[in-house]
Amino acid sequence: MKKLGQQISIHHGNGGVQTKALIEDLFIHFFENEFLENQSDSAVLPVTGKNIAFTTDSFVVDPIFFPGGNIGSLAICGTLNDLAVSGSNPLYLSVGFIIEEGFKISYLERIVRSMAKEANQAGVKIVTGDTKVVNSGKCDKVFINTSGIGLIEEKHVSISSGIRVKPGDKILLNGPPGEHGMAIMQARGIFNFKSNLKSDCVSLFPLINEILKVSDGISFLRDATRGGVATVVNEIARKCKVGVEIDETCLPVNPDVRVMCEILGFDQLYIANEGKVIVVVDASDAYHVLNSMRKIKTGRTTEIIGEISSDHKGKVVLRTKSGGKRILDELIGDQLPRIC
Repeated sequence: MKKLGQQISIHHGNGGVQTKALIEDLFIHFFENEFLENQSDSAVLPVTGKNIAFTTDSFVVDPIFFPGGNIGSLAICGTLNDLAVSGSNPLYLSVGFIIEEGFKISYLERIVRSMAKEANQAGVKIVTGDTKVVNSGKCDKVFINTSGIGLIEEKHVSISSGIRVKPGDKILLNGPPGEHGMAIMQARGIFNFKSNLKSDCVSLFPLINEILKVSDGISFLRDATRGGVATVVNEIARKCKVGVEIDETCLPVNPDVRVMCEILGFDQLYIANEGKVIVVVDASDAYHVLNSMRKIKTGRTTEIIGEISSDHKGKVVLRTKSGGKRILDELIGDQLPRIC
């Protein structure tokens, strides 16, 4: 426990190295079991001859309303996405609210309405929940916890573990990274940025469901939320004991995100997303999957951004625009707090 220090810092929630240490050295240390050790976005559980995906998440975004969504739509989409990248068909959700005294009912209605809309569009039901109200000042407006359950076909059970990932596999990304994090930054009004940038908050289930139908060569899926794309590809390298190579020239780019990152000194590969998925697929099926993704709204700007390598196992190498190479490390510290 010494690596964790004496107290929790904001860095322990960044999705990077400190979060990994907190999870592995504290939570998994005491809660250890075969399901938790997989450390996927959803636990894959055998139940009476079926395989279910079970996930939970909490949302504390600031501000609670932002271009492209709000804390409610974020909560539903985020949970649906965690189920979808586990290869499951989302079925049921729970919702828990912690609400600060004095919070406007009109704001709460707006949030709940957006949650119902996202759930209905996805064909899932919100079947249980909980509500707590705390004294003024004891939480920041409203916090939301969601849990979700989905069914997984037997052939998709291994997707969340990545055990089929191998050298030569291609890595796809369905659009420009960093849109959610930079939309949140803009919504805070700290730097007086003006742009049409919106969060990419969206359910990825229709996109993922389609590619799982057209290809049996998909070996890994993960939505790039906290810690961004860089954190996910580092997870692949470490978890699957392979090397990862990313080509910077192939990354889809949102010009507004690029400009904001340049001004603030951020790297878009570490910025949070809420509608971006990393897909690892057999090379023989990569272009078939690419074309299938581009036919769907949330995948129109999909690109093949890299591949799995047998070299430099456990590390990610970025081939830069200038022709050089550098190690793409896991996130250390914070680029943008309170983004989910």
